[in-house]
Order: sequence, then structure tokens, then C-alpha cells
Amino acid sequence: MSWKASLSRHLPVVRFFACPKSPASRGVIGWFDKNYEELKMLNPTMPLLLRCSDNAMPAITTELNFRTSHLLQYILQTNKFAGDTARIDATRKFLGYLSNKELKREYQVSRWNSPGFDPMRPFLDEEQPNWKSDPKLGTDLKRYIEISDELQSTWNTITNENDDVYTHAENGLLMCQRVDLWCAGEQEVESALKHLLNLGKGCNDLEPDTPDFITEYYPGVADL
Repeated sequence: MSWKASLSRHLPVVRFFACPKSPASRGVIGWFDKNYEELKMLNPTMPLLLRCSDNAMPAITTELNFRTSHLLQYILQTNKFAGDTARIDATRKFLGYLSNKELKREYQVSRWNSPGFDPMRPFLDEEQPNWKSDPKLGTDLKRYIEISDELQSTWNTITNENDDVYTHAENGLLMCQRVDLWCAGEQEVESALKHLLNLGKGCNDLEPDTPDFITEYYPGVADL
């Protein structure tokens, strides 16, 4: 199957930007003109948009559903915390938490160890700021509190409100949804779209979950 047919399964939208007067945008406009009909035929429900304006930077953008694990991996790969061993270790530690299925399950199960009380209820800390000091709740939710406090402590080390490194990393990851194509040829435009498709395969889940068996049955016309 052509890679073009899989675009709508991994990317919700593809936007092309170009300047109609600039030679630097010829690759984007040329590739779009030659491939639009085929792309639309293979992906009829996916928006394929060409945005043209004077002095526009030729580029392709899409929307990627980045998760926390993607952000932390990006931080490590780009060495955003260069020289800060504590934050690097905290990032690796948190990634370990995210991949630990047993810990996730224990965290989810221990949340309900105190019948009638949800420690993740909205505005709980405002309404009952000292709920952790309650003897019964503290005993019932001991394991939940331990895991929660450890996660929060690790996360605070990563984000560190004293600088903007984490915020800059977030913005940098969001820029991965865009590929600038100044003076790019048509082959480079196609390669950029394939690159975004590969990112979409790892970030987006747009395929509907089909049931394993028939859940609804509608009788047909009665036999005559």
C-alpha cells in the first residue's frame, strides 16, 4: 500500500504554506499541485490545505499528540539539561515510572483503597487541605500517597520553576510539527511529509477501535 494512503490514519490534517510569488516556494506549490488529487482520493476525510500569502515561509505542518514520554525523551536526546545531573536522573527516573505497568496498576488500584473517598477529586486540596493527615485516610491510602509524593517530587525536579529550560523544551517539541522548506525541491517536500507521517505513527492514534464481535444486530427484511 502506498504511504500516501496511510496519511489519514496517522495525521489529522496537513497544511502547506507557500508564497505564490517567491521562487523559494516552487517546490511546495509544485508538489501540492501534482499530488493533491491522488492524496484526496486516498484520504477523502483528511483536510489537505494550501495556505498562500506574500512572503510566507514555505513549510508543511500537522498536529501531533505528544505525550509526556515524548517530551522527556526529547529533553534527553537534545541534552536540554546539560550539566544538571539531578534533572537528567529525574527525567530518566520518571520515564521509568511511565513504562512500569505494575507501578501504574498499583497506583490506580490504591487510589480506591478508602471507600467513598477519591484522592484525585477536583478541588480536593482546596476543600480538604489536610486530608492526608486524617488517620483513616492516611492508613487506607498509604501506598497511593507514597507513589504520588514520589512522582510529584521527581516531576518538580524536572520542571524546576527557577528557569525556563523545561518550557523551552516544550516549545521545541511543538516545533517538530512543522518542517520549513525554504528553496526545497519537490523531492524534499515529499520527504518532509513522510517524516511527519512517521512522527504521526508514533504519536497519533486515529484508527477507530473495531469491536471483536458484533454488538448490535438489525434484522433484515422478512422472508417473503
